[in-house]
Amino acid sequence: MIIPDFSREEKLFNKGYRQIAGIDEVGRGPLAGPLVAAAVVFSHTAKISDLVKMGVRDSKLLTSKKREYLYEKIVEKCRDWSVSVIPEDVIDEINILQATLLAMRRAVESLKVKPDFLLIDGNFTIDDYPVSQLAVPKADQHIFSVSAASVLAKVTRDRILVDLDQKYPEYGFAKHKGYGTREHMEALKKHGPCIIHRKSFGPIDRIIKKFNGSGLAK
Repeated sequence: MIIPDFSREEKLFNKGYRQIAGIDEVGRGPLAGPLVAAAVVFSHTAKISDLVKMGVRDSKLLTSKKREYLYEKIVEKCRDWSVSVIPEDVIDEINILQATLLAMRRAVESLKVKPDFLLIDGNFTIDDYPVSQLAVPKADQHIFSVSAASVLAKVTRDRILVDLDQKYPEYGFAKHKGYGTREHMEALKKHGPCIIHRKSFGPIDRIIKKFNGSGLAK
């Protein structure tokens, strides 16, 4: 298992940066539910060994129980954090890439501590944002603060989908979290999409057309 470390943040601290935000998003691929981005800032005076011992990893490599545990630890140990939720209707309106960039921007703007450097998972920085930035592919696997952001984003989104499962129990959202699993696809074929499905995504668009536009739940 790849273990993220604090070396990238330390190099930036040594260059004079003090408010370094790690940023990641969760939920680009699902067929239903929102996209969530998180931003996390750790103090340059934090005890690095204590942070690393927490066991923070890319959220995809952790169990649900471990993510919930780490969520509380990250919130306790970090200097500041925020999450941003972009609903499915906005994703349909502006597309998933623009929704991702919007979510990251809103997460950063919601921080009380204003960052002076952004470490972002992926290939894109935030356009026209007046702060030094670096986008790093797979940063959630290698860079501590980005891994921490991935945990906050994942736990937040999972909690939302568990709540939505209560409203739309026929789809099994609590189990698959909106991803296109076999169980989810079978439910879609039987019931048609509901209001939280992303209508601009190909599989949902095709099912809507098959239902002649009448398959959206209230």
